[in-house]
Amino acid sequence: MSQLDLIATSTFGLEAVVARELRALGYQGKAIQSGRVLFQADGAAICRANLWLRCADRVLLRLGTFAATDFGTLFDQTYALPWEQWIPPDAAFPVTGRSIKSQLSSVPACQKIVKKAVVEKLKTAYGVAWFEERGPRCTIEIALLKDQATLTLDTTGPGLHKRGYRRLVGKAPLKETLAAALVLLSFWRPQRPLIDPFCGLGTIPIEAALIGRNLAPGLKRTFAAESWPALPAELWARARQQARDLARPDIPARIVGSDIDDAALRLARQNAAQTGVDEQVEFQHRAFADLSSQEEYGCVICNPPYGERMGEKAEIEALYRSMPEVLRRLKTWSHYILTSYPDFQALLGQSADRRRKLYNGRIACTYYQFHGPRPGSSVALAHGGTSEGDSLIFARPRGAWCPTSVAGVTSITPRKSGQPPSCPPAEPIRPAFGGLDAKAYQQAELFRARLTKRAHHLRRWPTKLGITCYRLYDRDIPEVPLVVDRYEDCLHMAEYSRPHEHTPAEHADWLDLMARTAGEVLGIEAANTFVKHRRRQRGSSQYEPCSRQGRVLVVHEGGLRFRVNLSDYVDTGLFLDHRITRALVRKLAGGKRVLNLFGYTGTFSVYAAAGGAESTTTVDLSSTYLDWARENMTLNGFGGGPHYFIRADAMSFLKHRLRKNSYDLAVVDPPTFSNSKRLRHFWDIQRDHVELLSRLLEWMTPGGVVFFSTNFRRFRLAEAELPPTAIREISRQTVPPDFRNRRIHRCWRIVGREA
Repeated sequence: MSQLDLIATSTFGLEAVVARELRALGYQGKAIQSGRVLFQADGAAICRANLWLRCADRVLLRLGTFAATDFGTLFDQTYALPWEQWIPPDAAFPVTGRSIKSQLSSVPACQKIVKKAVVEKLKTAYGVAWFEERGPRCTIEIALLKDQATLTLDTTGPGLHKRGYRRLVGKAPLKETLAAALVLLSFWRPQRPLIDPFCGLGTIPIEAALIGRNLAPGLKRTFAAESWPALPAELWARARQQARDLARPDIPARIVGSDIDDAALRLARQNAAQTGVDEQVEFQHRAFADLSSQEEYGCVICNPPYGERMGEKAEIEALYRSMPEVLRRLKTWSHYILTSYPDFQALLGQSADRRRKLYNGRIACTYYQFHGPRPGSSVALAHGGTSEGDSLIFARPRGAWCPTSVAGVTSITPRKSGQPPSCPPAEPIRPAFGGLDAKAYQQAELFRARLTKRAHHLRRWPTKLGITCYRLYDRDIPEVPLVVDRYEDCLHMAEYSRPHEHTPAEHADWLDLMARTAGEVLGIEAANTFVKHRRRQRGSSQYEPCSRQGRVLVVHEGGLRFRVNLSDYVDTGLFLDHRITRALVRKLAGGKRVLNLFGYTGTFSVYAAAGGAESTTTVDLSSTYLDWARENMTLNGFGGGPHYFIRADAMSFLKHRLRKNSYDLAVVDPPTFSNSKRLRHFWDIQRDHVELLSRLLEWMTPGGVVFFSTNFRRFRLAEAELPPTAIREISRQTVPPDFRNRRIHRCWRIVGREA
C-alpha cells in the first residue's frame, strides 16, 4: 500500500508526546496545528498506531486538504477524492464537521455538501443509486480552519482512551490517554517505584503498568478500520501478534496506588485485573498524610482533587498546604502534580521546576513537575543515625554544602560537641522538597552547644529541687527562635515565626534537625519530642488544635500531679512560668475561700486545695478546660469537698454573683485577647482590666488578696482608675530562674481595703 497521510489527534498540550510515541513506532510525526500530528506511512501504520498510541485520541486518514471559500469548491474538491478506495458500498459513512475562522461557517451546511459529494462519487464508482449504510462504519470529518478544508476518515471509532478495561466509572475520572501522558512526561521508568496517593479508579498506576510491561493499550479492543475491506485482516493480525510478542512479563519496581475511598479502590482493583496488571499494581487504603516509602529514586504522579468537582475550597487549600510537609519525606523522589487550582504554587510555597499546560476534559490544568535527584547521582545516600530509613542527604538553597540527617524526628549521626562538620568532596544531590544547607547545620551546632550548657546548669533540679518540668532554652540564639521546655522525659518545642528564605519543606527539615539535635543532647527519644509553631493568634485560629494525637501524660510539680497534653495545643495545660506564683497561692490558701478566674486547667485551684483552702471556685468559659481542671483535682485527691467549677466568662460571673465578700484569695490570669463566640463582646485585657479588677474587688473579703498576671508585654496597669487598694508588682519574684526572658509575665499582688 502506498504512503498515506495519517493524523493522530490529541488533547491540547500533548502534541509533542504523541509525536514522540510515533517516532518510537518508526514514524516521523509533525504537529500541523493544535491537537493534530501528521505522519506518513503505509496501511500497516493504521493498525500499529491504533494499537500502540497511548496519548492520542484518534488516528485519522487524511484524504485531502484544499482551500474552500464557497460550497461549489467544497463539493467539487470533495468529489475528486478517492472515496471508493476506502468506503465499501454497504458502509455507513456519517459526516461530522467543525469550522473555525472560515467563510463557510455553517457546519451543518458543510456536512450536507460533503455527504452529497461522497454519495455522488460512490454512485459513479459502484453504479448504484442508493446506499443502505448498514455495513462497516467509515466516519468522515470535514474540518475548516481559516478557509482550509481537511477531509479525513476516522480509523479508530470510540476514542483511544477507551482501552476496554474500565467498565465502571467513579467520581471525577481521569482519561486514560491523559494518565499515560502524565507518566510519559515524568522521569519514571520501570526500574523506579511509583506512587499515586490519589489514585481513585487507579488509572495512573494501571497506565504506568501498561507502559512498564510494554503492553499495547489497544490490545483489548477493536477499531473502526478493522472492518474495512481496504485494510486486509492479515495486517491487523500481524500487528496484534507483534504487540503480544513485545510484551514483558513483569516490571522490576513497585507501582502503588492509594486512596481513602474504599469504593474507588475496589473498582481500581477490578480495572487492574481486567487489564492484566493486577500483579504489578498494589492498591492501598491510605490517607495522603500517611504517605511514605523506604524505596529510593521513585516518582509520585498524582491528580489530586481540584475543588471544582470534589471537595470544598478550604479543604483543598489545606491539602495543598500539607503537600510539602508530606512529600519532603521522599528525599530522592520526583513529584508530578496535575491540578487546575490557580494558586497552587503559592500554597506550596515553592515553584515547580517545570510546568506544562494540559486539559483534563474541559478543565484547564497545569502539570507541575518537581525534579528530585537522578538515580546514580555523584553522591549516594550515606545511611546513619538510629532509625530505619534515616539517612544523610545534602541540599543547596544557595550556600556551601554540608551534611545533615533528614529523616523524621530521629537522632543525628553521633558526633562530639563542637566538632566541626566535614563537607563532602563531590557535589551532593538536591531533593525536590526540603533539604538543608550549611547554615542550618551551623545553627544546629550553636543550638547543640547552648542546650548542652543549659542542661548541665539545670542537671540537679529534678533530684535536688524536685523540679522536673522547666525551661531549657528561650530564643537564646536569635537565628534559632525556639522555646524548649522539658516535661520529665519529654521535650516540648515551640517555634516563633521569623522571616526566612526557606520553602515550607526546607523549613520543616530545619525544625526536624533542631528537634533531633535537642533530643540527642538531652537523651530524649524522638517519639517524646513535640514541635509546634507559635504564631500570633487571630480570629478562630486561637482555639484550633495543632494536631489530634492526644498525647497526654501526668507530670509532677511541687508534690502534685497534673495532666499535660504535649501534642495537640500550643499551650500544654501547665504554664511553667507560674510555678512560683502557684507556690505563693498554696502558702496563702489555708482556710481561705479561693477564686480562680480564667481558670484554664485548674492548676492554681489544685495548689490552693493542697494548701488547705476551705473552698475553691474555678471559672472558665471552656467546658474542655473545666473538665481538665476536674481531672487535675481528682488526680490529687480533691475530687470531693467544696470545689466548684463554673462555666462562664469572668465578667458575666462577677456581674451576676448574688452574695458579696465571698472570697479571701483570688487568682486572675486572663488572656490578652479573646473573641470567643460565647462572649457578647470580645475581651481585651488593656481595655477591660479596670472593670474586671474593680468588680472582683467588690467580692473580696476585707484584706483579701488578688494575684493578677498577664503576659501582654505592652500592658500598663491603670492603677489610678482602680479602687483604693494596696498594689505591688511582684514580677521579679514570680518569674522562675530558668526563664531567660524575665518579662515572660508580669504579676501584681493586690490587697483589698480593710473593712
